[in-house]
Amino acid sequence: MNRSHFFAQMARMKLIQRWPLMRNTDPENVAEHSLQVAMVAHALAVIKNTLFGGQLDPGTAAMRGLYHDASEVLTGDLPTPVKYFNHEIATAYKAIEQNAEQSLLAMLPAELRTAYQPLLCGHGEDDYSHLVKSADILCAYLKCEEELSAGNREFAKARERLTTMLNERMNDEIRYFLDVFVPSFSLSLDEISTPDF
Repeated sequence: MNRSHFFAQMARMKLIQRWPLMRNTDPENVAEHSLQVAMVAHALAVIKNTLFGGQLDPGTAAMRGLYHDASEVLTGDLPTPVKYFNHEIATAYKAIEQNAEQSLLAMLPAELRTAYQPLLCGHGEDDYSHLVKSADILCAYLKCEEELSAGNREFAKARERLTTMLNERMNDEIRYFLDVFVPSFSLSLDEISTPDF
């Protein structure tokens, strides 16, 4: 049986720093971010299903969120201002990202690739892709909230940009998450230790 480097590569997500051009009071790596995106994607699916007539599988949403930045173990986290500086750079980076996704998929034993392909490779515009992208943006927004609460004004413009992005894709489940869960991210430990319910 051949050996696979796939999970050794995935374990390196913790070495890829996010927000590399910004001063952080609490540095964040891709593994931490991916776990949070998985939890938020799961929550968005549960909220959609429970309150707004959705039919999504929360487990699928969580797994897609968990692997949404997997290619960054090969590409690193390219800062947003660089990634979207112009159309040519954005297009080139997308091609690099797709190549990295295929490289990761090829690391898996052939008999497992079909199961991992939907998690690793470009997801198009299906409902899960939209939901995971919303979770990704929400988590970046939450990072801004935490940094601003710690007095780090470095994240003020990023929060404005992310607020605009959330408003552009606003739906019932995002609004619910913003109203019910997000306010706690600007509170202290003592303040969040007492439930409101």
